[in-house]
Amino acid sequence: MRIVEVKHPLVRHKLGLLRDLASGPAVFRQVAGEIAALLAYEATADLALDETRIATWAGPLDVGRCDQTKITLVPILRAGLGFLPGVQTLLPSAPVSVIGLRRDEQTLKPQAYYQRLVHGVEHCTALLLDPMLATGGSAIAAIGALKAAGCRKVKGVVLVAPPEGLRALEAAHPDAEVFVAAIDERLNDHGYILSGLGDAGDRIFGTTE
Repeated sequence: MRIVEVKHPLVRHKLGLLRDLASGPAVFRQVAGEIAALLAYEATADLALDETRIATWAGPLDVGRCDQTKITLVPILRAGLGFLPGVQTLLPSAPVSVIGLRRDEQTLKPQAYYQRLVHGVEHCTALLLDPMLATGGSAIAAIGALKAAGCRKVKGVVLVAPPEGLRALEAAHPDAEVFVAAIDERLNDHGYILSGLGDAGDRIFGTTE
């Protein structure tokens, strides 16, 4: 499995803002979206371009255009919604698929509760959006659902992930790719990432107790 840890200075700076508990939901949402755009920029470096001729002030010119209908953005509900606006600044015409998964806090296993994939997903590259890849269970289940629908190219866009989650994902889906802002130290006994960010969904939506 290809794992790309994006160590760009802006990514590192913005990730530090997210780790700061003083950053409230408004800041967290904004900065998470900015990092998502930077990660998506890296994840789409291999997009194919179609050549088309346009009229310019100096005459005809051949330019490259990417067909955004061949990409689907796939936020994992609910935290993945915090990534969606940032990625849409780069790919505003890409159709959005949605996969709803919640983690059972006793077993740490994902439970599916909603799915709506775009028509023709089998012809798309899927950008799977989820701030946290902890145990890897949600990403494994989501990629499995995409593959079951015929999608064969999936790239994860993730804020932080521990080695354990990445190993689990690689074992289940060695053909996937992951673009991550930081590979953190480890999981704790409750399945949370250290150093991590806390619960990204709670921090995005302001539901932290």
